[in-house]
Amino acid sequence: MNGVRDPVGRRAFVAGAGAALLAGGAAADAEAAVVDGPLPDFHPALKAALTFPLAWGESPVRDFRSWRRAARAKVEELLIVGPQDGTPYAPEFTDRHRQGGYTRESVTLSLTRYERVRAALLTPDGPGPFPAVLLLHDHGARFDIGKEKLVRPWYDDTRQVSAQEWAQRYFSGRFVGDELARRGYVVLCADALGWGDRGPLRYDDQQALAANLYQLGSSLAGLMAREDVRAAGFLAGLGRVDARRVAAVGFSMGAFRAWQAAALSDDLAAAASVCWMTGLKEVLAPGNNILRGQSAYHMLHPGLPRYLDFPDVASIAAPRPMLFFAGGLDPLFPADGVRTAHEKLRAVWRSRHAEERLTLRTWPDLGHVFVDRMQDEVFTWLDHVL
Repeated sequence: MNGVRDPVGRRAFVAGAGAALLAGGAAADAEAAVVDGPLPDFHPALKAALTFPLAWGESPVRDFRSWRRAARAKVEELLIVGPQDGTPYAPEFTDRHRQGGYTRESVTLSLTRYERVRAALLTPDGPGPFPAVLLLHDHGARFDIGKEKLVRPWYDDTRQVSAQEWAQRYFSGRFVGDELARRGYVVLCADALGWGDRGPLRYDDQQALAANLYQLGSSLAGLMAREDVRAAGFLAGLGRVDARRVAAVGFSMGAFRAWQAAALSDDLAAAASVCWMTGLKEVLAPGNNILRGQSAYHMLHPGLPRYLDFPDVASIAAPRPMLFFAGGLDPLFPADGVRTAHEKLRAVWRSRHAEERLTLRTWPDLGHVFVDRMQDEVFTWLDHVL
């Protein structure tokens, strides 16, 4: 039965490698099963083997700049998707619409050589150049809207309804991108593959999409990472933008994307990540959403845990300003995982004598949300660091 439960729930024998692992030891009856999660019975041994030897402080490389180069190179290698090939962005600007204090427009551009992507671009009134934010949308198991979760869709009445519902649920009814534009930031927000114009993907199809990309020598998570880095480069290169003052901001999966992009791109001067940071070992616990497959594939780089933990990857961005918010009631990220990650991050920035550039906060009364009071603190932080 290869390690799956039979229809009446009896424990099934694991053939091959699983049985061999058990042969030396603990289970006298040589019986094994997949446990809730699903995790194999021997998952504690696999966890114990994750020592993250390329992390700063563990790596034999002691010069921080050399470590950053080595760590980034390892991450980029394990994205599977090859490095950028210099494909011109070739932007086309359409759907221009003036709003109080800023202008909305659509921009269609090549983030890879494979596909043209439509993004929302907001520009404040005035001469510029302006600071800018690469705004990265969440997952949320909601695929009909992507960029529209964060930027009010002036171009589509049907998506207006869905977008407003999403903003009410997670953002206190606000559209974060529009709020940033009113505060003087150029904002770029694009759909990841499967969302909005590039979907809608069905929840149950995510795993198949990821598998098919692997079979094509590519990667769902790697593609998203490459596209986010390219989007950062496009935004920083706009004449209306001050290239020294560009930040990434995201919530949930968008938060993962924000710190990942900061680790992989020198075009980002800062990043704010709300509700996505944890230690890997702590989040791999029975019952956690990350063990269900499906949505996890958008953030899964095969083999990377043999070298680096999540906060280790984020630390490649040090000593640039970074903000990490967590919800104390967030069911997706156990408190011990958040503590582990924050301790690792703090140690790296402290080693660079830059602890004042790192903002770590857990909101004890909040869950998996990015509500108005959190937003206001992020906006103030952006004003300060940019």
